[in-house]
Amino acid sequence: MASLRGGCLCGSIRYSSEAEPVLTAICHCRNCQKQTSAAFSIVVAVPKGSLRIEGPTLKTFGDVGDSGQPVKRNFCGNCGSPIMSYVEAMPELEFIRAGTLDDTAWLDPTLELWCETAQPWVRIDQARAQVPRNPPLGG
Repeated sequence: MASLRGGCLCGSIRYSSEAEPVLTAICHCRNCQKQTSAAFSIVVAVPKGSLRIEGPTLKTFGDVGDSGQPVKRNFCGNCGSPIMSYVEAMPELEFIRAGTLDDTAWLDPTLELWCETAQPWVRIDQARAQVPRNPPLGG
């Protein structure tokens, strides 16, 4: 993957990263379901600091993760598109909301998180690694 590029629905926010994605995952947690108004969210994790964002300052919704630590959900203040999240429990990563990528053809998630709160009509791919909630921290 040469680079990741994307932006919000209205076009006022653009971002890019030259880093290789650390992981691509499907998250079935209730907060992702609410934020995306969908059954799950697809996220692409990149090393913290590798994501360059251009445009107005992103708005932030402060959330609390299952770890009890803060989660910052960043979105466009104009159109509301969720752009990225920062999870204090995983401080080395930033999570891009995959739906905002310009090119999604390469996406092939390898992990499904929060499978215990997946919608009952969603079929979880048995070929992917699965965890009932968050993966264990630290390894």
